[in-house]
This record gives sequence, C-alpha cells and structure tokens, in this order.
Amino acid sequence: MRQGSIPGSQGRVRPLTLLGDPLLRQPCREVTDFGPGLARLVEDMFATMYAARGVGLAANQVGEPLRVFVYDCPDDEEVRHLGHVVNPRLVEADGIVLRGPEGCLSLPGLEAGTERHDHAVVEGYTMTGERLRVHGTGFFARCLQHECDHLDGTVYADRVTGWRKKRLMRQASRTSWHRQGPHA
Repeated sequence: MRQGSIPGSQGRVRPLTLLGDPLLRQPCREVTDFGPGLARLVEDMFATMYAARGVGLAANQVGEPLRVFVYDCPDDEEVRHLGHVVNPRLVEADGIVLRGPEGCLSLPGLEAGTERHDHAVVEGYTMTGERLRVHGTGFFARCLQHECDHLDGTVYADRVTGWRKKRLMRQASRTSWHRQGPHA
C-alpha cells in the first residue's frame, strides 16, 4: 500500500474462504517477513473486504494462514476506525458483555446474536514492523475480537449457544455456498 493511497485501491479481490474449509479452523502462523509480499497481502485484503462489504477481514479468510487482519469499522459513536494489524494479540477484552448481531464474510448472508465484551485492546505491528496498540469500544471492540478469533481458528458461530446456535447451523446448511463446498 503506497503512502497516501486509498487502502485496497491497488489490490486484487481474492476468493473468500467459507465455513467448512479446514483453513478457518487452524491457528494462523506468525508473520516473519515484513516485505513487499505482506504489503501486497494487506492491500488485497482491503480490496476483498470492500468488495464483500465487510468491516474486517482476517488473512485466513482469503486463503493465507498468517496472523494479519484489516478493518474499516465504526464504533458505537460512528467514529471510523481504519487499519491493519500484523501478529495481533488480544491483550484486553473487558467491560460489560453484550449480545449483539454478528455476521462474517465466511458465512455470507447469516448472522446470530453473539456475546462479546464492549472494550478490547489489540497489540501488534504494522506491515512495516512498527509496534501498535488498537483500542476499540462497542461495535469496533466486537470487530477486533472477531478478527483475533479468526486467527486462532475460531469463527463466531463457535461462540453462539443454545437455540441461536441450532438456528444458525440450520440456516448455514440451507445456503447454496455451504452445499457447494468450501470454495464455491
């Protein structure tokens, strides 16, 4: 991503990894090469996230098992948060726990009430290796927790319980993308 350019404007849209693909269930590897390949991946991830109308995207959702995610997400006060995190660690998830609607680009068209903390802090690096710390509240805190989960091999459906879980899994089994396989 060139300095001053719009994230994703130079990237290519990659196919999304969908629920059922084993890649979504494996913990991702730490990034060790902070070179042009990482910059290209981040750029492609922004392009893919925007094309799919998402607010966050983890690298394993585009077939790369690396600890990277991008986001362009509002918080509950409609403040826009835009960025990426390499080798993120969720260092705080606290405050009150709220159940709110949550969706995922790897489960297109579905959502379920999912419990998340209303405050989260993620530490990691930029694609150029600079340390960073990202604070999120409300919806943005939900996004940070969701993307960190992806990199650990967890999808939001794993956090849904009871009748909500049964309904979500029933809905997923009826989707065209689920019946056609993980790379439909």
